[in-house]
Amino acid sequence: MTKSTVSKKILKKIVNGHKSPFEQIRRTNDAGNEYWSSRDFAKVLDYSDYRNFEQVIEKARTACFNSGQRIDDHFVDVTEMVELGSGAKRQVKSVYLSRYACYLIVQNADPGKEIVALGQTYFAVQTRKQELTEQAIEDERRLLLREEMRLHNVKLADAAKDAGVIEPKDYAIFQNHGYMGLYGGLKAQDIHRRKNLKKSQQILDHMGSTELAANLFRATQAEEKLRREKITGKAKANKAHEEVGAKVRQTIKELGGTMPEELPTVESIKKLEGKPKKVITQRSKKE
Repeated sequence: MTKSTVSKKILKKIVNGHKSPFEQIRRTNDAGNEYWSSRDFAKVLDYSDYRNFEQVIEKARTACFNSGQRIDDHFVDVTEMVELGSGAKRQVKSVYLSRYACYLIVQNADPGKEIVALGQTYFAVQTRKQELTEQAIEDERRLLLREEMRLHNVKLADAAKDAGVIEPKDYAIFQNHGYMGLYGGLKAQDIHRRKNLKKSQQILDHMGSTELAANLFRATQAEEKLRREKITGKAKANKAHEEVGAKVRQTIKELGGTMPEELPTVESIKKLEGKPKKVITQRSKKE
C-alpha cells in the first residue's frame, strides 16, 4: 500500500466522521495538559525516516523563536521507549510537542503530502480556538481584578485619609509613591506616557490581568500596613506606600516575572464592561 493510499484512507475516515488522526495520538499528562510525541507525529505525517522529520522539527523551532515564543514551552526533548518488531524495546530520542508546536511543524512539513495539508487546516483551527479560549479567560480576569482594584482603592484612600493624606493633590502624591515603588521609580504620568495613552484614558483600564494583580496586591498591602502600624503623617504614609510597592516589585523579580512597566498595554477594559458577562464566559464554547 502506497503512502498516498494511506493518506486518502485517513482523509476518507475523517470525512465520514471518524476522529482526527491528530486527536488519536494526542496525549495528556498528570496535570491534564495535552501534548504530542514527535515519534507519533512523524508516523501520522507519513515520514518513514525519522531523521527527515527531525529537520522539520528544527525549522519549527526556528519559527517558534522568530515568533517571540519560548522554545522550551513548546518543544521538550525526551527519551522514549519504543517496541521493536521482535518485541524488544529500546530507547530513542523524541520531542514532546505543544499544540502550537504541532501547528508550526505542519507549516514546515512536506506540502506535497495530503495529510500535511489536512494537518495545516486542523491545527490552524484548533490553535485559533485555543487562543479564543485563553482570551476569554483573560477578559474575565481583567474584569474581576479591575473591579477589585476600584473597591480597594476606595479602602486605600480611607486608610490614607486616616493617616493624614486629605487633600486631592496630596493623595495624588501618595499614589505616585506606590507606583514609584512598584514601577522602579516611574510615576503615574510616566506610566501613562509609557503606555502611549491619551489624557482621558486611565492606566488601570489598559492593564492586563498580571499587571492589575500586582497593583491590587500593592493597594491591599499598603492599606493593611497603614492601618496595622497606625501610620500618621503624609511623609510617613508616602514612604510606607513606596516600600510596599518596592516589596511587590522585588517579589516579582525573585519569581522571574516580567517587570510591570515591561508588560504590554491592552485595549480599554471599558470595551469588555459593555459586553454581557455571559457572552464572555461562553465565547470559547461557541467558537
